[in-house]
Amino acid sequence: MAEMRLQRFLAQAGVASRRKAEELIVAGRVKVNGRVVSELGSKVDPDADKVFLGGKRLLVERPVYLMLNKPRGYVTTMSDPEGRPTVRHFLGRAGARVFPVGRLDFNTEGLLICTNDGDLAHALMHPKHEVKKSYHVKLQGVVARDTVSSWQKGVTLDDGTRTAPAEVMHLEP
Repeated sequence: MAEMRLQRFLAQAGVASRRKAEELIVAGRVKVNGRVVSELGSKVDPDADKVFLGGKRLLVERPVYLMLNKPRGYVTTMSDPEGRPTVRHFLGRAGARVFPVGRLDFNTEGLLICTNDGDLAHALMHPKHEVKKSYHVKLQGVVARDTVSSWQKGVTLDDGTRTAPAEVMHLEP
């Protein structure tokens, strides 16, 4: 494995996000090969250097990629303050710290990609990459033309964010 920035190493070791890892480094809580490293941008070789946090040696997790067919009745998160069942139920046996990429609603079933690879997750989710997603929706009744038109233009969600324009096709049952 090639050299990488220390904050990325900490994130891939499952310690914290890169931003939180930067705080740990600046605070002088990280040691590399027995020496405190507090300078951002420091690099480590995961195969040769020994990295410690709080006296515990850290190792980079190897990338794990899973496909999960999320059933209805589960929240796409690792913990839910409302106590609903989460996809953690299915991912606990993955043998690594993985998380879902994106999300599907509680009453939605379908493919979720789950990984510990933050770079892949970012590439798939960030709008600038324009990764297409497909949804097959079964509706009751007839959908008004103006509703379909609004989906095609993009809609504003309850949290205020706006979706990208959607391609809408009518599929016969």
